[in-house]
Amino acid sequence: MAKGEILAPAGGIEAVYAAVRCGANAVYLGSKFFNARRNAANFTDEELVSAVEYCHSRNVRVYITLNTLVSDDELDLAIKEIERACSLPADALILQDPGLAKIAEEIAPGMPLHASTQMSVQSAEGVKLLENAGFSRVVLARELSFDEIKAIKAQTKAELEIFVHGALCMCVSGQCLLSAVLGSRSGNRGLCAQPCRLPFGVNGGEGHALSLKDLSVVSRLPELKEAGIASFKIEGRMKRPEYVAAAVTACRKSLEGEYSDELAGALQSVFSRSGFTSGYLDGKISPDMFGIRRKEDVESAAPVLKKLADYYDKETPLIPVDFALTCLEGEKISLSAKALGKTVFAESDREPEKAINRALTEDELRERVSKCGGTQFYAQNVEIELDEGLSAPASVFNAVRRQALEELDLSLSNRENIPCSSFKNETAPHKTSHREIHIRLYDEKQLPSDLNGITRVILPLDVSKETVGYFAAKGIETAVEIPRAFFGNAEKYRRLLTEAFDRGVKTALVSTLDGLNLAMESGMRVSAGFGMNVFNSQSLEFLKERGVKDALVSPEMSLKQISALRGDMKRGVLAYGYLPLMLTRNCPVRTRLGCKECGGKSHLTDRMGIDFPVVCKNGCSELLNSRPVYLADRLSEIKNADYILLYFTTETREQVEKIISAYRNGSKPEGEFTRGLYYRGVE
Repeated sequence: MAKGEILAPAGGIEAVYAAVRCGANAVYLGSKFFNARRNAANFTDEELVSAVEYCHSRNVRVYITLNTLVSDDELDLAIKEIERACSLPADALILQDPGLAKIAEEIAPGMPLHASTQMSVQSAEGVKLLENAGFSRVVLARELSFDEIKAIKAQTKAELEIFVHGALCMCVSGQCLLSAVLGSRSGNRGLCAQPCRLPFGVNGGEGHALSLKDLSVVSRLPELKEAGIASFKIEGRMKRPEYVAAAVTACRKSLEGEYSDELAGALQSVFSRSGFTSGYLDGKISPDMFGIRRKEDVESAAPVLKKLADYYDKETPLIPVDFALTCLEGEKISLSAKALGKTVFAESDREPEKAINRALTEDELRERVSKCGGTQFYAQNVEIELDEGLSAPASVFNAVRRQALEELDLSLSNRENIPCSSFKNETAPHKTSHREIHIRLYDEKQLPSDLNGITRVILPLDVSKETVGYFAAKGIETAVEIPRAFFGNAEKYRRLLTEAFDRGVKTALVSTLDGLNLAMESGMRVSAGFGMNVFNSQSLEFLKERGVKDALVSPEMSLKQISALRGDMKRGVLAYGYLPLMLTRNCPVRTRLGCKECGGKSHLTDRMGIDFPVVCKNGCSELLNSRPVYLADRLSEIKNADYILLYFTTETREQVEKIISAYRNGSKPEGEFTRGLYYRGVE
């Protein structure tokens, strides 16, 4: 594929028209199920067929979004969505769920797979893993800088896609649990309620510390194209068609070297949050990136909507056609039309007559054949074969031209289905023999004195040799945690992983695909953390195929769903901890305080007066839940899990010891706590 694809969002058919007529090379859209914008209008089966035919007849690609997590009892329906995409046929599937990706690659190897930004890929390490898993394209995390993107491109072969315009989430995509925990509406399941846009103040103050301005780097598309980016993605399947028209037009003009202040103004008028930011791409992460949807932002749209609607009101001539008209004595008038490698023929029901007054000329016929108005075609070359002294009504030539273009439209829209076989689920039921207790510590200062009953202790990468030896003497497994905040840290983490291995550490906990690839290279035993979003049995199989020995299931799963997971891989449940709700590269506390003033002891306060701790490490911040998950008195209700994880973050050593004791004894909770999502699940 040529570099520089403009990829437009389509939440409904009007947005498809706007995208195509304004010059998009591809659109992405979803059905009513399993897409990350389930609240958009989206498409019925019939509308999908129409949309794909419309796009294909105009040489525009269609990518189907199946970019949410899927539970075991939804897999059959998800497989039907893959089959439907193959029958359309779509030009690619955009996927988040590794289990669904495994199935798609198995049953439809001819269908290109694109890794959604929900897969949280932040480095070349993650891209390489997905290349080996059958993905042809990866949508990178939005938090990357231009230099980081170039470095990824230099080390990988897959096509790279980046967001260039639209809403900017505070959290690294695929790592957000805020909406799920606060209201059971999961962003990983396409139903984010956007609580981050509500007021969150620093340390009890006022403000919107989780709301970023919209991203816009449209003016830099030529530079990004030169860097090798395959596709420029516009966010906005929940937005109106006029927004799509403005964004696509601006991108097209930018690539043509004609981006203007007028286009930039129209973009900001149709939708923005206090203007735009390019902070991540520029590597300038600052409080200036924060913004909200103000009254003046809303009111600015009305004056530009009519002009933007005019951009796509009528068909745009997109496809050049080569015509060859034959008008010979004693033969029916015929016309061939050729475009994009397809050739069709049309023939009149009559022969030309001898001219009585005025004979037809080649120039006259060339002009008549070239009139493609109202269609997506325009005449490029017109060859005329004409005998002298002939005549025929203009309606005859209009009819054969119309017939040829209709046939060409049909020929371009008709494509062969992508072969798709049935899925054979051979995953056996899971059986557990006993349940272990694993603990994760934020740092070595939390290390408890009594480790009785603890099987594994997870510590940061820089764990000391003495600590490793201490655990080894007690027969306890030491694991090191590769941070979710990967970005430009690959070489640093590789070095620390090697040093940990030399100290005797043989297990690595990973929570992103970037970390997984790094751990696979190291030769360590690999354990998967909650950031891997294991939501079904096939995701466990995906990890197993890559050498993972055990995996923590998603904290968005209910205990009922967890108990039904199949396969022989060991699986665990996060049974205690202040759950990380967001992983952010732009610290929300810095909207009000400097790092020195914060001292690592700040929190955000929501509109209900509830405090959420913020911890910073490895160049990123994590927003923790206001109260810990607590299941010590409900351990008997956790079925089919091989271990539980006690996930410690801000607790003191004394608090760690108290919690471990509570889990040994099945004690009831003290103070504020939550059962998480284990009983209510997510939508």
